[in-house]
Amino acid sequence: MKIWVDGALRETADATVSVLDHGLTVGDGVFETLKSTGGHAFALTRHLRRLARSARGMGLPEPDEAEVARACEAVLAANPMPHGRLRITYTGGISPLGSDRGEAGATLVVAAGPVPGHPAAGAVVTVPWTRNERGALTGLKTTSYGENVVALARAREQGATEAVFANTTGRLCEGTGSNVFVVLDGRLLTPPLSSGCLAGITRELVIEWAGAHEEDLPYEALGEAEEVFITSSLRDVQPVSRVDARELPGAPGPVTAKVMEVFAERAAADPNP
Repeated sequence: MKIWVDGALRETADATVSVLDHGLTVGDGVFETLKSTGGHAFALTRHLRRLARSARGMGLPEPDEAEVARACEAVLAANPMPHGRLRITYTGGISPLGSDRGEAGATLVVAAGPVPGHPAAGAVVTVPWTRNERGALTGLKTTSYGENVVALARAREQGATEAVFANTTGRLCEGTGSNVFVVLDGRLLTPPLSSGCLAGITRELVIEWAGAHEEDLPYEALGEAEEVFITSSLRDVQPVSRVDARELPGAPGPVTAKVMEVFAERAAADPNP
């Protein structure tokens, strides 16, 4: 396996970053996860734009888009696989042991690996913790993922594949690594970005391609929806067959099935929409 670290491809054993890297010591970094098919990353341009937005939001120097794209291309070429995960990580670089950043410059790492299997339909659970829709990191895809690790572990304990958060006002927000869509009275809805959810790339495409609408929703909508599905770069569109103890028989329902069909067709027609 070859990994891109600060300007060059390296073998896994040599692909190292400093123990003083701010991404390690305080989680000062941003990242993107893309799916790859046949050596090509999906929606690369949108992901690079979001990486830049996250970096600006963190106060990091904006990454060189051409360099990141070149790194992605090199990593995919060096690690051929039919279906894969491409991970871009961009951190504050070597810094003091505290919140202040150093002067060494940012660290860029790009790695690839096989895609983990996802079931055809997943189960989700609600959790007692909330997303802060007014936080300094709200809407940024940062490496500070401790909350997600804890919540996903809770989901696994309950035989589920994802945990879904409310925000501090009790409104439906997002999953640990996914966006949430519900069908209510036949309408396809998803929480607005003002809820504190991440501006997911797959979410964005489902809104554009399938006509989903953003709507401020109570957390309880999960328990009332006729259909539920979640989206992410590696899942695409994944139907939900259970919310907590409530079964959703026949998942995917008709609306979800149509969204899955449309997404698959549009994504196959244009790998960089």
